[in-house]
Order: sequence, then structure tokens, then C-alpha cells
Amino acid sequence: MKYELPKLPYAYDALEPFIDARTMEIHHTKHHQAYVNNLNAALEKHPEIADKPLEELLADIDGVPEDIRTAVRNHGGGHVNHSFFWTIMSPEAVAASKANPNAEPAGEVGKAITDTFGAFAEFKAAFEKAATGVFGSGWAWLVIGTDGKLAVASTANQDSPLSKKQKPVLCLDVWEHAYYLKHNADRKGYIGDWWNVVDWSKVEEKYKEAK
Repeated sequence: MKYELPKLPYAYDALEPFIDARTMEIHHTKHHQAYVNNLNAALEKHPEIADKPLEELLADIDGVPEDIRTAVRNHGGGHVNHSFFWTIMSPEAVAASKANPNAEPAGEVGKAITDTFGAFAEFKAAFEKAATGVFGSGWAWLVIGTDGKLAVASTANQDSPLSKKQKPVLCLDVWEHAYYLKHNADRKGYIGDWWNVVDWSKVEEKYKEAK
């Protein structure tokens, strides 16, 4: 199985002014492409596992041959994480946030967030704490844990929550390459802008799939 860079479901400038076009283009065509290339190169060394779904390999990362385990963890995780990340943002979310910047998610995921955290504002605070608290590079997540409940989590580098038996619902890339051109060292400002591009209808779909 040869992995390929997925096409973005929107133009590189579609998330302006919150995420700039140049960052999106470099992030997608350079960083994500590198993860795909390096993942394919690693899997070529072990054709006996090359046809297994990547999600399955990450969920049992200790079962991946030792000589390519780190590569699959890093580059496979990078591919899965980014492929997920692109799909929970949209230009429709940008337009909606401009019309109503204080809107909260509805549907099953909105109810689950409220039930779990008490209020959407409490969830945002917990998520932002996780995102700002990542030391160096990594990700912040909303996941369904092994107990079937929503939880905020973070992962280092390109580690996937799948390797912890968690099912992702929402994620935020806090590697510097995701925001440095526009926000420089202001990760907190990037996080604040990012809420305006989150498409909660897509997150609702991810939540239902994970359930």
C-alpha cells in the first residue's frame, strides 16, 4: 500500500485571515508530504505489513518491526494526524465565526461536551491548557477514551492517540510550522484564531464515527 498526500478539501487561502495561505501551503506540500514519503520508505522494508491499515499499525505500534517502529510512529502518526486535522477545518466555519463568533457546537458532540465538561467554555479552557502546555512540538486532542467518555489529551511530536487506544474527535497541531509565519512565537494567539476555523459539523461526524 503506497500512501499519498491527500488533497485539501479547500484552497490554501480558504482559512484566511485566521490561518494564512503560505503556512497552509508549506504545511501541506512540504511537511505532510515528507511524512508520507518517509512512511512509504519505511514500509518498503517490510512488505509483510505494508498492506495493513495504518490505523491498525499505530494501534499496535509495539507489534511493528523494531527497525521501522520509530519511523512508523513518527511518519505514520504525522500522516494520520494531519489527514485528520485538515478535515475538521473549513471556509464555511470561517464565515460562520464571522457571523457569530460566540456560537457553540450543537448536535451530539455539543451535548457530550457539555455533559462531560459542564459547559463549552470549560471545555475550551481545558483544551487550550493542553495545547499551550505541550512542551516543544505536539498536538492537543479531544478524544473518546477507553472508558467511552470524552477527554482532553495531548501527544508529543507526531504520536497518535490511536496508540493509546483513544479515538480522536478534534485535534490541533501545535508544532511551530503550523503557525510561526503568521503568529511567530505566539502559540496562544494561534490557538485563539484556530477556534474560528473549526467546523463543528465535521467534528460531529468524527464523533459519531468514533462512537
